[in-house]
Amino acid sequence: MPVLTSSNTPLDIDLLVLPETNLILIASVIEPLRGANRISGAEIYRWRLFTPDGSPVETTSHIPVPASGAFKPTDSAPLFVLASYNWRRSATQVLKMQISQAARYRSMVAGIESGSWLLAEASLLDNVSAAVHWEDFDDFALAYPQVRAVKDRFVIDGKRITTAGSLPTVDLMLEIIRRRQGYSLALEVSRLFIYEPANTQSAVELSPSTAGLRMRDPRVAQAVRLMEENIEQPLILTRLARRIGLSARHLQALFQESIGAPPHVHYLALRLNAARRKVIETKESFAEIAAATGFNSASAFSRSYRASFSESPSGTRRRLRGRSMAAAEPT
Repeated sequence: MPVLTSSNTPLDIDLLVLPETNLILIASVIEPLRGANRISGAEIYRWRLFTPDGSPVETTSHIPVPASGAFKPTDSAPLFVLASYNWRRSATQVLKMQISQAARYRSMVAGIESGSWLLAEASLLDNVSAAVHWEDFDDFALAYPQVRAVKDRFVIDGKRITTAGSLPTVDLMLEIIRRRQGYSLALEVSRLFIYEPANTQSAVELSPSTAGLRMRDPRVAQAVRLMEENIEQPLILTRLARRIGLSARHLQALFQESIGAPPHVHYLALRLNAARRKVIETKESFAEIAAATGFNSASAFSRSYRASFSESPSGTRRRLRGRSMAAAEPT
């Protein structure tokens, strides 16, 4: 599926928004994509909002959201069905048939929060694992025994995706960005969303780099802070683990369980993101940037940068310079 496959080709996503959807739920889908575009300096994600009849939809905060038009099931873009309260009022037979029909044309269909109910009503979750909001879990499991309801934040099962709420939807969007553009960009986008996930078990202060990541263990958060404090001269894994009072193997296991990536991957992403900010925001030479972010040489830095961001540091500066010049030209 293009939505989950490594690629820098622009991805179009259609959002079907039902009345009485929370504004935060809509933002949970769109804002990570917008952040990915801004940070990468390229339009790698595009989105369109549709409603059942094409009219603006009123959210739970009574703020109307305009639509690009009426929902059409036969388009090819991945479809996200967003719903919060009173979704049954909009779940007409026509709409359920349209959603069911959309599955034949679209590479992926996602149920966002109460959108999971719409997908179940359209028989798109039969024999599929699905996440559902915790308040509705028992009712959902009883209503749709053919669906494998699970108590996860989000579930990706084949061509179906479901989420259990607004913040879990942010988690999902970060996972999509990670799979398409890599861990470094997903980590940098997560810095835009400073929140403490519900399953965090400590009062450890959340740093910008850990926002959006599920820090299940305070020792992982402590390790990440040490990484952040030692960007210029990175700590080797054994020394990092010793500072926390763990073995290197134990720390690796905790990282994998907590954020789904080993320590060296997270550490490299922190350093590369710091380097990219310097590439974009300063006029420092690449040798200076390499030294400031813990690389042995400008060539080693350039290789890692290209492997992570699919362009060289000079390519980033050249591309952004070109955009700035184009924006400055008189119309």
